[in-house]
Amino acid sequence: MSKNTAADALIYSRSFTGLMLRDLRVLRREFIAFLIRTVMNPLLFVFVFTYLFPKIGQEVKGAQSVSFGTILLPGLIAVGIFFQGIMAVALPLSQELGATREIHDRVMAPLPVGLVGVEKIVFSALQSVLAAIVIFPLVYLIPLYPVQVHIYSWPLLVIMVLLAGLTSGAVGLTIGTIVKPEQIGLIFGVVVVPVTFLGCAYYPWAVLSQVPWLQILVLVNPVVYMSEGLRAALTAQVQHMPVTAILTALSAALALIGSIGIRGFLRRVVN
Repeated sequence: MSKNTAADALIYSRSFTGLMLRDLRVLRREFIAFLIRTVMNPLLFVFVFTYLFPKIGQEVKGAQSVSFGTILLPGLIAVGIFFQGIMAVALPLSQELGATREIHDRVMAPLPVGLVGVEKIVFSALQSVLAAIVIFPLVYLIPLYPVQVHIYSWPLLVIMVLLAGLTSGAVGLTIGTIVKPEQIGLIFGVVVVPVTFLGCAYYPWAVLSQVPWLQILVLVNPVVYMSEGLRAALTAQVQHMPVTAILTALSAALALIGSIGIRGFLRRVVN
């Protein structure tokens, strides 16, 4: 490596770190809002379906002889990662590219423009990891009946959380470069909510064998692989997809969606 190349790499790494630290300061200032949007949906879902319903005699039965809370835990963590990853990028980016034009400040950093988009994906993944940490105790402690959780593979768990966070950030980057700020709510209603409900968060993918066309159709949904991968890492006693297939599909989704998002980001910034 030449001296110039090494110097450029050092400058890029410092600039990338500087953008991350800037975003971290903003997150620290808005941490209460982050907690509320992260906790509210899984908290209500877990409370109603795994605590309130059993209390009033309307228990939702889990599949494969395990409690519904055991089925829900990895799925709700996956949904939390997905929602947080998108929220961390899509709306702020659409505003930066639109009315505020704050994106100009970012691209003036001594960093290739594409890496500014990559920083947004990486920072959203960091927020997704925090969301997973926050959601786990809620889903584990609230259910009326014990949740049967055991970390069968720490490396798999770490890889899945990181892959899920990066993929969610890539989805957020893609949405943020395409959708106007006033249309973000519409996108969540039309795209994001159906993707999560059909993402095998509330049921294992295997039980969809009773609806074969749907079992095949949902394979285009990255949330399916997030839910199944976390299920393999945390509740392996529940039937799940082969780990190799999960990692391959999610890596491919990250590569495809990430490239689309970066190209869209470059196009919007240059224009």
